[in-house]
Amino acid sequence: MSGITGVTIGSLHLKNPLIAGAAEHLIEETGVRRALAAGASVVVMKSTNEVEAAKAQLDAAEYAVFDETWQRREWNASAPASAFVACRSGLYPGSFDSWLESVSRLDREAAKSDAYVAASLILGDLDHAKRMAQHVQEAGLRLLELNIGTPYASQAAKGAVATELLPERVASIVGAIRATVSMPLWVKITGQSERVPDLARAAFAAGADSVVMAGRLLGLIPDLDTMQPVLGPTLGVGGYWYLPLTCHWLALSRVAVGRDKPLIATNGIQNGLDIARVMLAGASAAEISSPVMLRGFELIERSLEDLKDYLNAKQIDAQDLIGRAADARKSFAEMPRLDGNWRNYVPKDSLNKAR
Repeated sequence: MSGITGVTIGSLHLKNPLIAGAAEHLIEETGVRRALAAGASVVVMKSTNEVEAAKAQLDAAEYAVFDETWQRREWNASAPASAFVACRSGLYPGSFDSWLESVSRLDREAAKSDAYVAASLILGDLDHAKRMAQHVQEAGLRLLELNIGTPYASQAAKGAVATELLPERVASIVGAIRATVSMPLWVKITGQSERVPDLARAAFAAGADSVVMAGRLLGLIPDLDTMQPVLGPTLGVGGYWYLPLTCHWLALSRVAVGRDKPLIATNGIQNGLDIARVMLAGASAAEISSPVMLRGFELIERSLEDLKDYLNAKQIDAQDLIGRAADARKSFAEMPRLDGNWRNYVPKDSLNKAR
């Protein structure tokens, strides 16, 4: 699928803007191949680093999905559209060598269908990350995603993963990786910050080809029956409700970094129309991960069909969607006066009776 769905991110041309984001369904090669067969232009294989504690987290991983009344539901495609996902996760469970061999083989296969399989490194120790990035490039991989915005750093073993909150740190880390490799580099940043545009600007200034925004938030969900936290600890949380936050950060970051810098959306995207929404907010593409884990790879196929139907109906190419809503965004001060309009949105018995 290409034509009207094609987009460009740096030096890469993607046949469509749907990226299968790294998650547990992309640990084994069968899952990666299924995502490619479903039509994803990029599949980001499950992330790795050198920290054994980060790998061990996967054996303690657990997942839950809730409806809008905070009732836990079965983990399958029957979950409502309002499903809220919470989990604790871990990294690729095997060795770096086995991971690299697998992702390299899969990327060679993906090239035959005009797609990519990206290597994903989560920062642990920077020197280790540099060596791993160099091995990724030497193996012939065509795309590297560096994740410095995981939600779990404050909850995991010290040094297992990274949630970088300072632009100076982002610049230093990304600059070190860029000095090590020349391959296309995407940097995934956190959403647990009021400085997301500053983090994006720092990543681009240090050599990122694109910035993925923004990593999930942390949340605690009390269970009314047991009076305990669901699943035990604070969890990574996300769902459809996150979409406006993602769009907000995209729009502000587009202003901060310039319209020529490609952004990639993640979090809150549930379907093809949501891909269109984040593109209008400034994204060149969108990563979908938890919804595919929950609903299956058919979601990729449906999302691409829905996006193509939308583009055909609007008679527009995907590339021409980028930033239209972001560039039309106004401040409160620019909006027209609507004297007394607030009265239409409060309970009638909150208003004084007419004299």
